[in-house]
Amino acid sequence: MTENMKGLLLDDRWAPVTSTMGFLETSAEHAARAFAAWQGGLLAPRGIAVEAHPVSGPLEQALSALLPLTGPERRRHLFMPTCSSWTAYVDNARGGTDAMSAMSYMAQTLGCRGLRVVAVPNTIRKDKGRYGAVMLEVYGSHRTDWLNYVRAVSASNDGGRWVFDQFGEPFPFEKLEQYQARRMRERFTFDMLKGYLRHLGLSPFEEDFYLPQGAFAWLVEKTGPVVPTHKEYTLAEARADF
Repeated sequence: MTENMKGLLLDDRWAPVTSTMGFLETSAEHAARAFAAWQGGLLAPRGIAVEAHPVSGPLEQALSALLPLTGPERRRHLFMPTCSSWTAYVDNARGGTDAMSAMSYMAQTLGCRGLRVVAVPNTIRKDKGRYGAVMLEVYGSHRTDWLNYVRAVSASNDGGRWVFDQFGEPFPFEKLEQYQARRMRERFTFDMLKGYLRHLGLSPFEEDFYLPQGAFAWLVEKTGPVVPTHKEYTLAEARADF
């Protein structure tokens, strides 16, 4: 159950940044440079430059390159190599990483699989804390019946009511019988998410999964004009409502 999510990445110290993460089945440098080219084309009319440069580890040092967090626009995006064929993605949004739009688009652009992984403990009490969620979305390189989603499974607290959703053809390793559990929140658990990800070649909640020895992360940074409502936040400020 999501209140008892033991084993979150870095003991959840970097939430909300790491509460949602993206993954692309390609190299970190390749993904970062393609992302920078895409964003640079979109933002050039505003006079914003977008550049990618390497960042050294270990993991928390690399994550620190995202600070300060910003809103409403994201200004820094981090692509991290892993001990697998997958590259991890997070950004510096005050409210947490937006992995869906970036990973869905990049999967099509790069011709590879992409993922969105969400793991948020359910700590909401009297309007304080977080609404729990466990989600896995898999994107393909081509359009499907729903955008380019290949498979999506989730259990989440939708404003006080737990809901379970799924889309696409199940993978052979899925525990389909669990989807019939009486309680919605038990139909897709954190342990199930970790198991599914292992079948896909990922261990994203383990610190040593990231930045193998000698590898660099890649930071995509936007410089130039900001919107009038632009604000910067420390990680502690972003976590204040937790």
